[in-house]
Amino acid sequence: MNLTPDQTIFWSNGFITINLTIVTTWGVMLFMVIGAILITRKLKTTHKISRWQCILEMIVTGINEQIKEVGLENPEQYIGFIGTLFLFIAMCNFWIVLPWYQPPTGSLSTTAALAIAVFLAVPFFGIQKSGFFAYLKTYIKPTFIMLPFNIISELSRTLALAIRLFGNIMSGGMIIAILLSISPLFIPIVMKALGLLTGMVQAYIFSILATVYIAAAVQESIKKKKLVNKSTN
Repeated sequence: MNLTPDQTIFWSNGFITINLTIVTTWGVMLFMVIGAILITRKLKTTHKISRWQCILEMIVTGINEQIKEVGLENPEQYIGFIGTLFLFIAMCNFWIVLPWYQPPTGSLSTTAALAIAVFLAVPFFGIQKSGFFAYLKTYIKPTFIMLPFNIISELSRTLALAIRLFGNIMSGGMIIAILLSISPLFIPIVMKALGLLTGMVQAYIFSILATVYIAAAVQESIKKKKLVNKSTN
């Protein structure tokens, strides 16, 4: 039994290795790109829209509302990143219902890459909203003594993001594999349904945590805008 899809290797030459993680990751990305093209090529602004456009609008609206609830104004600025995170992780975990499929999120390399993307996005949006020096000042608030602790906090939460997603998905896959070998067909089906639910929850948690981190990075800019609005009123 393979613990992660990294252990299934299709081709290797030196330091270049093509394993199941890479294949499934690119497969999911290709599926999402083709699906996005097919769904968005005939978008309409009239009352009569297709079923797929209706589903797409519900997803976009739902993600925008979640971003607003976390505290980010103008969610359209962030939905490209946060929405892609959620949909990619959810789609990776969705196909767990297939008997031969191992989700790429069950690999630490994939979850680490996603966590690093969040790690880079936080200062990107923070600098974009507050400016370079204003954002850097947040690392020494309320006093410069907090600088090393704030840096450690940034690194530790990135590590926690990667390990949390990896651990939950990998453990779910292991449980299903064990039950397939020792139990009748019915129990693994139930476990796959639970695994699918867990995968969707993990996609939601990962994207919400990313949103919270970004909101914390841009809060200085939000505070300044509120002060300016109060002074002008």
